[in-house]
Amino acid sequence: MTRLSPRTTLGRTAGGLAAAGLLAAAALVGPAAPAQAADAPAFTLGGPAETGLHPYPATGEPQSSTIGFTVNNPSEDEDNGGYGGYYTLTFDLSGVAGVADVRVDGEATSADCETTGTKLVCEDWGLWPGLQGVADLVATAAKGSEDGDSGTITVTGEAEGVTFTPFTTRLTVGGPDLVMEQLPFDQELNPGDRQQAPITFHNRGSRAADGVLLTLMYSRGLDIPQRYSNCEYTEDGTAEPDFGSTTVLCSVEGSFEPGATYTLASPLTIEATTRAFYDTFLYRVHEDSAAQRTAQRAGAPVERGTGGVLKAVEVKKKSGAAARSLDLAPYDNQQDVDFRTKNTADFVAYGDQAAGAEGSTVKVDIGFRNEGPAWIGYIRSGEDVAAVDFTVPQGTSVTAKPDRCRAVTAEGGYREDQESPAPRYVCPTSMSVRDGGGLDLPFELRIDASSIGATGEVVVRDTWVQKPALPFDPKPANNTALVILNAEGGVADSGGTTTGSGGSDGGSGTPSTPPTTAPAPDDSTSGSSASTTSGGGSTGATGTATGGSGTSDGGNLALTGTTVLTASGVAAAALAAGLVLYVAARRRARA
Repeated sequence: MTRLSPRTTLGRTAGGLAAAGLLAAAALVGPAAPAQAADAPAFTLGGPAETGLHPYPATGEPQSSTIGFTVNNPSEDEDNGGYGGYYTLTFDLSGVAGVADVRVDGEATSADCETTGTKLVCEDWGLWPGLQGVADLVATAAKGSEDGDSGTITVTGEAEGVTFTPFTTRLTVGGPDLVMEQLPFDQELNPGDRQQAPITFHNRGSRAADGVLLTLMYSRGLDIPQRYSNCEYTEDGTAEPDFGSTTVLCSVEGSFEPGATYTLASPLTIEATTRAFYDTFLYRVHEDSAAQRTAQRAGAPVERGTGGVLKAVEVKKKSGAAARSLDLAPYDNQQDVDFRTKNTADFVAYGDQAAGAEGSTVKVDIGFRNEGPAWIGYIRSGEDVAAVDFTVPQGTSVTAKPDRCRAVTAEGGYREDQESPAPRYVCPTSMSVRDGGGLDLPFELRIDASSIGATGEVVVRDTWVQKPALPFDPKPANNTALVILNAEGGVADSGGTTTGSGGSDGGSGTPSTPPTTAPAPDDSTSGSSASTTSGGGSTGATGTATGGSGTSDGGNLALTGTTVLTASGVAAAALAAGLVLYVAARRRARA
């Protein structure tokens, strides 16, 4: 009998993240949940559909594989949807007797576990909403097992007031192990540069792979001109963070033998487009199957290519296969590379004009547009690309603002009070801004003291306040715009309307025709948008103007906005999750 002491909540969370990472690379299967009582929450147990084991070696110790089990609490109530009680998981190991030796991974499992015969029983407390890891088992091929031997492990759960859907996973000795070779790309590019990608992989397993699924993912500034008929193409939408990525799934037919090396019959072409800046290309290989294709599609719509057939050919055959199997180290199935293209992006700020009587509320729309040519995406760091810094016109109070905007002091410093109106607001973008996209920020202002030509300032700047200039923007003069209320020549009545409008320098030395209208967005490359809180009041007339100049250091605020990692598709999410680990530390450094 073996007993493990409980770990901290942090340890359990780390195990859950590890298990979730494994799920991103493997199809999940499980029986349909049976009907349950209406008042009994139903939790679903899960894990990898199948795990391959290294064959038992002739000499030395057997190599191990890890099986991460999970549970899904379907509640969407993050505050009150958790289960606050003890639960028990029972792993039935009788199905792998003679096939595998199994034990608990004590470093990644927080539960108290006891093994008796063919039963492993683990007890733990608390299940929060969503998918989380509950136990990791370590398995090795049993002494005397043979290549192809297979068996199953079934896990069931018990807890007061809840039910668990059981889950069964299969362990198999031996199999293919596909390993992707890293390619020597030139990573410093100019727009229009092309280079070949002769993707090459090895089978270091003990059995052949019956077809392979080649996955390619590349961000918005890159393109692969070929469109193969045995490949499916999916493009990201505009949800934040929006990398504008393309995902390609290619089913390549053939028997890919153990010990052999394969390459594409014709290399792919990777092109840096006119909108390239910071970009990433990911390429990986798995044995092809319906389950693997379904898992990597992740429900996204696909478009099949109309060109020729993508094929892989053998380039080298080894004398013997290594004793490895079913992709036990999934990270060697994948390689990725970052490109830096010499390019620029012009971020153009826009303001607004409105008019209203004292006591009325008006709406102003501010923000910026990226007039390109490049898109900007900080894929690796996950940092915000830029921030809009809005100084509120004197004599007005903000009654409604976008959720992403944080109130600061007049000097741009930290402000604890986020509820009452502030003299200044800082609104970060996400980690990507498309060419033709930008940030649209509607504010509602109450006119507390009527004045002619009350002026506020809109600045799009870098998030590093010590260096507010945007490093990729060659035209800093158009990073500033104005918000003008009751422009000179317009007389507001009690209904908040005005007759006539005109420009004002607002006492800032800025030309009297500031940019007060958003540049027209490119509908095909829409940028990020902002959600708003509700606010009432009448809206005033809006004027238009063009031009403008001036810069702002944006005060001394360090941004602390939250970055949201939702990659489109499971595979993309797995990559993004690994790229943003140090974002919080970087932002603390800014403060």
